[in-house]
Amino acid sequence: MRSINKAAAMALLLALADAHAASVSASAPIDRRALVERHDPHLTAIDPMAPLSVGNGRFAFTADVTGLQSLPDLYHDKGTPTETQARWSWHEDPNPHGYKLADANRDYTAWGRTVGYPTNTKTAAGQWLRENPHLQPLPQIGFVLAGAGARKLTAADVTGVDQRLDMWRGRLDSRVRLLGQPVSVSSAVDPDSDTLALRIRSPLLASGRIAVRIALPYGYTMADHHNPPLDWSHPDGHRTRVLAQTDRTLVLEHVRDAARYALTLASGTPLTIAHPGAHVFEIAPRSGDTLELTISFAREGRPAAHEAAAVVQASGAYWERFWRSGAAVDFSGSTDPRAAELERRVVLSQYLTAIQLGDTTPASESGLTTSTWYGKHHTEMVWWHTAHFALWGRPEFTARTLDWFRRTLPQARAVAQERGLQGARWMKMTGPEGRESPGGNPLIVWNQPHSIHLAELLYRDNPTRATLERYRDLVFETAQCMASMLHWDAANKRWVLGPPLWIAQEIYDQRTSMNPTYELSYWARGLEIAQEWRERLGLARDPDWENKRTHLSALPQKDGKYVALESHPDTWDNVDSRHDHPSFLMALGQLPGDGVDRETMRRTLHAVLASWDWKTKIWGWDYPMIAMTAARLGEPEAAVGVLLKSDGPNNGYTQAGHNPNTKLPVYLPGNGALLAAVAMMAGGWDGAPAHPAPGFPTDGSWVVRAEGFKPLP
Repeated sequence: MRSINKAAAMALLLALADAHAASVSASAPIDRRALVERHDPHLTAIDPMAPLSVGNGRFAFTADVTGLQSLPDLYHDKGTPTETQARWSWHEDPNPHGYKLADANRDYTAWGRTVGYPTNTKTAAGQWLRENPHLQPLPQIGFVLAGAGARKLTAADVTGVDQRLDMWRGRLDSRVRLLGQPVSVSSAVDPDSDTLALRIRSPLLASGRIAVRIALPYGYTMADHHNPPLDWSHPDGHRTRVLAQTDRTLVLEHVRDAARYALTLASGTPLTIAHPGAHVFEIAPRSGDTLELTISFAREGRPAAHEAAAVVQASGAYWERFWRSGAAVDFSGSTDPRAAELERRVVLSQYLTAIQLGDTTPASESGLTTSTWYGKHHTEMVWWHTAHFALWGRPEFTARTLDWFRRTLPQARAVAQERGLQGARWMKMTGPEGRESPGGNPLIVWNQPHSIHLAELLYRDNPTRATLERYRDLVFETAQCMASMLHWDAANKRWVLGPPLWIAQEIYDQRTSMNPTYELSYWARGLEIAQEWRERLGLARDPDWENKRTHLSALPQKDGKYVALESHPDTWDNVDSRHDHPSFLMALGQLPGDGVDRETMRRTLHAVLASWDWKTKIWGWDYPMIAMTAARLGEPEAAVGVLLKSDGPNNGYTQAGHNPNTKLPVYLPGNGALLAAVAMMAGGWDGAPAHPAPGFPTDGSWVVRAEGFKPLP
């Protein structure tokens, strides 16, 4: 008996020691550089799905394995395009017919009113308004073979691939062999100007066998609104003009209709500059095997010349500050075999969202990698795109998105007035000018409360009078519109939402849809946040908002589970209603659960996990969204399971870190949602269990070191 007790005591001591070690591991400071660098993408073969990018949030350059854009057709046709993009570069086709948004209207009648919404894309007016404005791509920059036998490169010319993206420094280092000879390229982007720095070295430069080709496209082929190829078929439809040229500089101006940009190419050593076509330039060193240059872009004027070494240094300093700021999470030490992959996705997603979602004009869903939806952004995606920045302790990125909402308030007020509403009604699909685009888009409503919720995240980070004053008009006018979008149901003495509307689960009839679960809960939350802002500013609660908030319709349910919407409560009766976004889960996940019964939501979550039709249609952000609901319900195993679900579509991540979705090789809402979910699971939420990393299992399989997170409201 004594030996048994001694053995038991020893086992207990060992268990306590293990627990202490795990606890120490979980609280030790994170080696952030090691965390980032162990996930640097490293390619040893051509992978068209994984081009790598450098950028600064408003400008990005995406390269193939050569370090430039030397195999554009292969990457476009087989994977992800390699392009140069800036968020300020837009073009609009002439509008000789004077099309206006009302020309795409269809009438919708409900609640005794008939209102026109621009949902008709089948007319010439609707198509023009949908396509314009659209992104104007910047030049393609790649290697070509020069001299005798000059031609484009092919994949067969490229061997010995060794490419690594140094995310800690924001530098892409590429080494290949072309024609059997070594070629190396290092590239970086300046954080403060839209400047690409290149350092190229190869004996092929010294022998004159390769050159850097800069080709300025007409634009995109507009027949494709997702991943369109660059258009080279209209050389007379645009103009490229040499503004200045010396043996070390080249300044170009590109003009297409009213769209214009300029570039300045600068080198520290003499260059050979050829001009073999109206929109093509070929650059090589006058002597030697090294070409070091910068290419700077600007919409107006002539961009200043920069030194390559200074750009590389500035990039390195910026990215080190970025990685040392805000939050970090480290899963090393976990025994769950999925932990390393989740950590990889998290690190890469931070980099990708930072280089593509950092402008004051919100990004499209493909960011600055390729063009989708003509480059326009969808305001319902801004939460997935930018909320995570605030949760990760980098609120300046979120604030840039809200800058667009603040400056576009006049357009949103006009939309509200046109539809008989008060306040500011937010457009769904729009470009930098803030005009709505025709389609089903104008009837989506879950975009409306986003700016209020994002402003609240910024206030929680900086709870000052200055924050309240900065966003008060945005919050109050958005809330005023939300209140005016509700209708009084006298028979049932309640306020209802819709019709018409298009719920987040985009499969229901827009003319008859009413009272969707998620949107009702979001209305309650948005109006409550706006009331709290009034109180913080010393104002009384708005009585109309309060009446509508407290008399909203109950969240619709059937047979003990929530359904997508009251008007079509067939979610669990009809398999055809169980695809696309299970958005009703967001009422307790992304949101804290206004109007939600937790056990009803638990049954609903279990039903989604058991019987949702994942294969017909699901999106990359759905997996993290469902994980957030599981976390709030205290089911961390389910949260991790769905976050890393591998047997459903659109939940994979490439070597570059992108989350390709059907017909979309780049889909940043997936990356942003992943970061939001991990921030919540690692950093907690209001009312979360008191222990660290409350959204992860506590069975010992996960060792989660987390620092710097802000809890989700």
